[in-house]
Amino acid sequence: MARTYRPMLVKYLSKTRRYNYKDIELEIPPEVFHPGFFSSTQLLLRYIDTFPLQGKTFLELGAGSGLIAIHAAKKNAVVTASDINPVAIEYLRKNSSRNKVKIEMIQSDLFKNILPTKFDTIAINPPYYKKQPQSLLDHAWYCGENGEYFTKLFEQLTEYVHESSAVIMVLCDGCDIAMIEKAAATNGFNFQLMQTKQYLLEKNFIYKIGRK
Repeated sequence: MARTYRPMLVKYLSKTRRYNYKDIELEIPPEVFHPGFFSSTQLLLRYIDTFPLQGKTFLELGAGSGLIAIHAAKKNAVVTASDINPVAIEYLRKNSSRNKVKIEMIQSDLFKNILPTKFDTIAINPPYYKKQPQSLLDHAWYCGENGEYFTKLFEQLTEYVHESSAVIMVLCDGCDIAMIEKAAATNGFNFQLMQTKQYLLEKNFIYKIGRK
């Protein structure tokens, strides 16, 4: 099924497409991860939607299309959205204007260009397959040959959380979860499994990341 589905999906996503999620309208170019065809973003959004976000500081790290960031802004959170991909930031600017929300947008490799800020909530749908990214879109999928993305993430995370921060990450059964947990533990963080969801082609997990 995956072999049949993939070529059609690749062809469809080779052009800029419009996508609607409830009351949110997005324009998504080929260089940006499309949330409509992969379960992880929507699962993370639905979990985040249970949080009281009004007036809370919120970061979507690696925002991609910005669906979660825009949703949080509509719930009156104080939202920052970052991405290493300049095309993602360009379209996030357009999409935040289209949806009439205020978001601080920062082009950044993880936390590199984000001033130290203690966020109440950080949402992360990370790249989790082991391969070196070669293109803008690759940064949404690949975490480096040895998971370098996660090493840097957990080395930097301490400066951006306080005692009651909620750091929420979505992963799948096709990634090296043990490696990711080891990178977290090395830097004083632990993983708590909050939700598991089986889909047709993969299983997704929602983790809450906290200090040991």
